[in-house]
Amino acid sequence: MTRLCRGGYTARMKIHFTLLFLALFSASGAAIAQWQWLDKDGRKVFSDLAPSPDVLEKDIISRPKPVAKPVAPALKGGSDGDATAPTAATQIARNASAPSALDKEVEAKKKQAAEADAAKRKAEEDRVSKAKTENCTRAKQAKMNFESGVRISRTNASGEREILDDTARAVELKQIQGVIDSDCK
Repeated sequence: MTRLCRGGYTARMKIHFTLLFLALFSASGAAIAQWQWLDKDGRKVFSDLAPSPDVLEKDIISRPKPVAKPVAPALKGGSDGDATAPTAATQIARNASAPSALDKEVEAKKKQAAEADAAKRKAEEDRVSKAKTENCTRAKQAKMNFESGVRISRTNASGEREILDDTARAVELKQIQGVIDSDCK
């Protein structure tokens, strides 16, 4: 008799699915280190090998990141005790650690995007600051008008003109003072 696990699968099937998942997951690590470029027809090509020399640098979309390997120090050689010329391994390590043109281009684009974002934020802050200054000036002028004692009228919803009484003036003054408190700093 086979025992069913939760979800209707037998215990053996569940083990098989788990093993299959682990096998696929472990194989995906090799797929990360791939080259990607556009061929002469404009189609994307994926490979774990570098493209041929006839592929232009601008057509290479992505490349695997170089893995830094420890480099043995240069050995002293010869009778005069001078260090020998750098070995091929040393040259490869230097080339791998030096940023490529693509990396420099990506860094330049990131820097440009950051500068554009900072400029956008600065422009927005300037706009808000200017609006607050204008609101402050208008609120101070309105407060002076309301405190002067001169009759003030406004148009109601039906288009009729009405004169503000003392309670309406007090309410308006309170609102104006709130604007002054928030915008005049």
